[in-house]
Amino acid sequence: GDVNVSGPISKNGWTYTVGAFANFDPSTYKLGFARDADETKIFRAGVTKYFNNDKGKISILYKYADSYSITNYAVFQYGENGKVTELDNFKIGRDSYVVRDGQMKIKDILTGESYWASMSGKDNRSTSHNIDVFGNYLLDNGWNFKFTTRAHFSKVKMANMIPLSIFNANSTAGYTLASNGQPYSGQVGTILGMYTPETPITSVAGRFSLNKQLGNHNVTLGVLEQYYHVDKFTSNRTFFFQSVEPQPQRLIGPNTDADGFYNYNAGGEYHSGTENKLSLYGTDEWKVTDNFNLSYGLHLRNHILDGEYSLTPRTVGFSFTDPSQFNHISQSFFQIAGSLNATYNITKNFGVLANFLYTEENRRLESYSQAFEPNTNKIKSPLGAFGVFWNTNWIQLISQATYLKKNNNLNRYNLVNPANSSQAQTTTVYYDIQTLGWTTDFVLKPFKGFNLHYLVTFQNPVYKKFNFNAFGKDYNYSDNNVLGVAKVLMEIDPSYSIDKWRFWASFRYFSKQYANLTNALYFAPRWETFGGVSYTVNKNINIGATVINFLNQRGASGTINGAELITDASPYYGKLLTGTYIMPLTGQLSVSFNF
Repeated sequence: GDVNVSGPISKNGWTYTVGAFANFDPSTYKLGFARDADETKIFRAGVTKYFNNDKGKISILYKYADSYSITNYAVFQYGENGKVTELDNFKIGRDSYVVRDGQMKIKDILTGESYWASMSGKDNRSTSHNIDVFGNYLLDNGWNFKFTTRAHFSKVKMANMIPLSIFNANSTAGYTLASNGQPYSGQVGTILGMYTPETPITSVAGRFSLNKQLGNHNVTLGVLEQYYHVDKFTSNRTFFFQSVEPQPQRLIGPNTDADGFYNYNAGGEYHSGTENKLSLYGTDEWKVTDNFNLSYGLHLRNHILDGEYSLTPRTVGFSFTDPSQFNHISQSFFQIAGSLNATYNITKNFGVLANFLYTEENRRLESYSQAFEPNTNKIKSPLGAFGVFWNTNWIQLISQATYLKKNNNLNRYNLVNPANSSQAQTTTVYYDIQTLGWTTDFVLKPFKGFNLHYLVTFQNPVYKKFNFNAFGKDYNYSDNNVLGVAKVLMEIDPSYSIDKWRFWASFRYFSKQYANLTNALYFAPRWETFGGVSYTVNKNINIGATVINFLNQRGASGTINGAELITDASPYYGKLLTGTYIMPLTGQLSVSFNF
């Protein structure tokens, strides 16, 4: 629920706002260790001062947030042509594949201490305090001074369990239930556990600008400051086995310890330090003629990294034992960005448009988390687009072609050995991405009360320079399609309003999505559907109902965990795999009060 109260404090321009938000969401599946999959509590308060003679205003807002969330996965049977079949004993989106007690055993990478961490409660809960100060003031010379600042203080804890693979174990394989020691045979799931204990994070940001209309030019000049500090971030790693069923049970295997865990801190992460970005920027919106509009901007940034990391390999059972294992980070980067946008009206309603955007960035502190020196070469991302627009009283349409390229991407993959699904490793890969696409987006209003939004995108995002080594073998995925991105996307959003009623629906189409890096596995095309109705009782009360997935489709989406190195799909037809999924048929009711 969300509640907010606001109003005037005095007659000299002061107002207040106070509010709270609470979400205790059990989601669509039942966990074995907690009622809610998402708990969030937010409290906020603020004041605003309006200056005399419409000179501007200043607002000061405070927000406190406390939350945790748990990610669920599905078990399904994979088949030919990317089809996914729901199991009789595991309902996609209705059953939980999170281990029944929600616990994992951790070896702290900084101290070497062993302890248990939970997916819910205090071990997976983050808190934050935000202070925002923003507003504007119209100077006597006509320039409008705008400012937005935020101070963010948080203590972050994160617990995640990621399924990697499923294999079959017979009665002689040596697996037993951790809860009672009973022998276990059947399907076994391999799970990666990651835990970040309480980590203080501070960020302070401020944007200050001057804006004024100068003839046909609307000019903005500004300064942007961004400060970020993280104190000893760690991601402790652990692996374990579990049964394959709703609310799985943890297993003890032949290569685990007495509690069922192994490979502590293999691939564990650590970094600590400060980032600071100081930018100068300027933009101009220029009305060249009545038919021709041009806007352009330039952004100059100095990016400084100051912190520490470690090049010590994260072998099994690793923990830091010596201050000499840490290395100093001291980097300074100069980055430039620019934009150019033009529109030209050929007729009153029809015209052409062109856009160009160029950005640069370098590595951030998190790039130093693993035991290697990251490549700090510039990451350059040019984007160009050209198209047409058509605007009338009954249609607003844009259709344009787009080209995008981004080099020097860095990603870490939790890879599973295709020859032995119980073996896993973390691998860092540098690669480029490029795509050519075409998008048409329009809003149609053929008669009173009816509105139709339609969007279609055709694209072909592919990897470039995607080479790495894993389990002693070289791989090259260049020219493969980007993981989890459909080549055709479509949205159809009709709505109709009459009197106090509003009816709406949303249909979203995704073409074939590749579910692993080799493109051997993929998910068949699918539709996702939403719909709802709302009724305005009076000026104070509104009632609404929403249905998610009203066609009740069941299936997986996104990626298939642990399948990055699979090159031949046929051995996996009929095999059990894990991954993310389409949200099942769900209904929601809402009531809003405004007084």
